[in-house]
Amino acid sequence: MSPTQLLEAAELLTEGNLTRAALILFGSRSALSRHLPQAEVVFEYRHSDTSISHQQWIEFRQGFLPLLDSLWNTINLRNEVVQYQDGLFRRDLPVFNELAVREAILNAVCHRDYRLPGSIFIRQFPRRLEIVSPGGFPAGITVDNLLKRQSPRNRRIAEACARCGLVERSGQGIDRIFEESLKEGKARPSFAGTDYHQVAICLWGELQNPQFIRFLERVSAERQISFSVDDLLLLDAISQGTEFDASAGKEHLKQLLETGVIEKSGSGRGVRYLLSRKFYSFLGKPGAYTRKRGLDRETNKALLLRHLESCGDSGCALNELEQVLPSLSKSQVQKLLQQLKTEGRTHVVGARRAGRWFVPLGL
Repeated sequence: MSPTQLLEAAELLTEGNLTRAALILFGSRSALSRHLPQAEVVFEYRHSDTSISHQQWIEFRQGFLPLLDSLWNTINLRNEVVQYQDGLFRRDLPVFNELAVREAILNAVCHRDYRLPGSIFIRQFPRRLEIVSPGGFPAGITVDNLLKRQSPRNRRIAEACARCGLVERSGQGIDRIFEESLKEGKARPSFAGTDYHQVAICLWGELQNPQFIRFLERVSAERQISFSVDDLLLLDAISQGTEFDASAGKEHLKQLLETGVIEKSGSGRGVRYLLSRKFYSFLGKPGAYTRKRGLDRETNKALLLRHLESCGDSGCALNELEQVLPSLSKSQVQKLLQQLKTEGRTHVVGARRAGRWFVPLGL
């Protein structure tokens, strides 16, 4: 194709006129300086999080498509390799995953607000990479739904990148960024610095739990299955002990339970999920599994005892004890109280709703 035919096929030339998308993707430095100077990427490197001044500063003001490789090569110059033990062998893993970094940069270019005068900033540190682009999330997109909803702010740029095979047709590659990070045992990307004026994404380079990733690789090979980004997000939440919406991930939880990667403890409102005995056996730490599984039950019993002690001689009704453990159902609280009673650590006076629970004197 001639340049004109190529631009027309990419829909970057309409009725013989160049679009702003064509300028952003292919423009020369002089053309961008005249017409759209904010369409630039600024790279900074700092050798520590506390470093006030940068050790390197490069302004990239040129068409983005030929620029992407230069940006990655600049980042990769200081992309260290971390090692972790895998049985008898040591495995090497780069701090920054190339696919995740490229996708994050592409998202910044496809979705930034070009009406604003600011530049895209890439700030590299030894163990993290920040990419900040002008303009908040597009309408309808939030941190909570960005993996599910798609709304490209600059559709013509996103579609041109898709035709080049750089991004998905939607221009959304956030799921791939999360997947590449999590399957390497790194923390999920953070959008902590995002507000109405900018989108900030942070990619972490530290390995959190490489043994868990090796375990998933073994399960995948044994069962001939693959884990989706939703599976990895659930597993990350379970391993970190953070809250998640179990109802939204019902089907994924079911699959993870069937594969033996996780286990379920309790029922009803008190149900919880934890990494399986199989995983801790893989690590050679079966005792850690027993401690994890029994920890919450003993903790809940200790909370009930502490509240009963604070009630003193007046005792405590069941409905008040339910407030101590709001995540548990009434029957689950009763079961814990019965266990404490069997152990001789509590006793009850009265029956049903009128019953009051006490800590025995001298306990």
